[in-house]
Amino acid sequence: MPQNDPIKSAKPTHPNAILAICCMSLLLIAMDVTIVNVALPDIERDLHATVAQLQWVIDAYTLVLASLLMLSGSMSDRFGRRRVFQIGLALFSLGSLLCSIAPNIHGLILFRGIQGIGASMLNPVALSIIANAFTVPKDRARAVGVWGAVAGASLALGPLIGGALTQTIGWRSIFWINLPISVTAIVLTAIFVPESKAPRARRPDPLGQIFIFGFLSSLTYAVIESPLRGWNSPLILGLLGGAILLFILFLVHEARRREPLLDLRFFRSVPFSTAALLGLSAFGCFAGFLFLTAFTTGLCTLPLAVMMMLASPVSGRLVGTSGPRPSLLLAGFGFTASTLILTQLTSATPIWLLIVAYILFGLGLGMVNPAISNSAVSGMPLSQAGVAASVASTSRQVGAALGVAVAGTVVSLSHAHHTDFARATHPIWWMMVGGGCVALIAGYVSNTAWAKSSTERVAELF
Repeated sequence: MPQNDPIKSAKPTHPNAILAICCMSLLLIAMDVTIVNVALPDIERDLHATVAQLQWVIDAYTLVLASLLMLSGSMSDRFGRRRVFQIGLALFSLGSLLCSIAPNIHGLILFRGIQGIGASMLNPVALSIIANAFTVPKDRARAVGVWGAVAGASLALGPLIGGALTQTIGWRSIFWINLPISVTAIVLTAIFVPESKAPRARRPDPLGQIFIFGFLSSLTYAVIESPLRGWNSPLILGLLGGAILLFILFLVHEARRREPLLDLRFFRSVPFSTAALLGLSAFGCFAGFLFLTAFTTGLCTLPLAVMMMLASPVSGRLVGTSGPRPSLLLAGFGFTASTLILTQLTSATPIWLLIVAYILFGLGLGMVNPAISNSAVSGMPLSQAGVAASVASTSRQVGAALGVAVAGTVVSLSHAHHTDFARATHPIWWMMVGGGCVALIAGYVSNTAWAKSSTERVAELF
């Protein structure tokens, strides 16, 4: 495997400074995932939004982000990672400013999409910048561990900062916090981050991009609108059928294309495949969890956030020293134990038991994120770092979009039929128990000798 990219600018590298700058972008993206959730009740009242529209406030961002991540990763490999990174910061700042002055719910949904375009140019690009700045494998593993720890801490900060700003200044202020961080990161990137490109970047794949965006949009729209229209309605059935067809077309197209948007050979690596699966399941659970709690016991997210902040740096160090297995096993335990408790949730559940469940869930998410990041890029050739990182990020955002869509159906049905909300959430918690079991199995399988040898064989293909 090459130790660094041969196509770089002459700017001297300062790896730790580069890591800090990239983590600033991560702070923006990860915090934005959770900071909006706590403001949903206020947005609902102020902009007279429906539950479905609130779902789109979250999913307009995550869908655009998920759909464009792989394209942004490959574009950064071709046109320059620093350049794409700075453009992403500028677009994210513009979207945040527009969100803060949105006149109505439709405008807010549109501007969240602009945020998503900018965000798609940040996380995978930043992770590939880090991979190229740290050329020694051990140092790279430590840097990726720090990256994952910052991601977990940023997700945890969102509910805390969002709750404080919403209660004191108003929900619009949750978007203001992005502006000074973005501007600072743009300036520091120009000073410290050298330009880098892949030796041979892939060509654009517009048809593959259309297929994946159409698949994700159709599937999410069907799930969000199903409570209102019914699963048997022609529109919902048509959307689901269209989503399946588009996904099949995407796979066939990518398999035949010489330079695909998503190189399916990556999935021959067991650690890489488990990272994608973990991102999908873990962040689906997390996004659904936050959406449900935003309408019920939002204050109980405080112990969840604190535990995430404590667990994330621990997981980062574990990943750097012992690999991802310990973190994944602890994550699986936290997810499974927490959601098993919540499968018995009723309106009479004592607050102390909720706090225990939320702490355990925070442990699971804090532990899993660094492990996902490490598994996605570990052993992969640096020439494909942007694409590999973007697939892992895509799996997180797809999971988040679907998690909100599914959880929102529970809220909509409960409101429509005036049913007991706590009991209506039980099927969702059982689905999340399955996500915890996935993390436990992945923690073992992805770190076997067989799994590691599969990554070595994939690296030889590039």
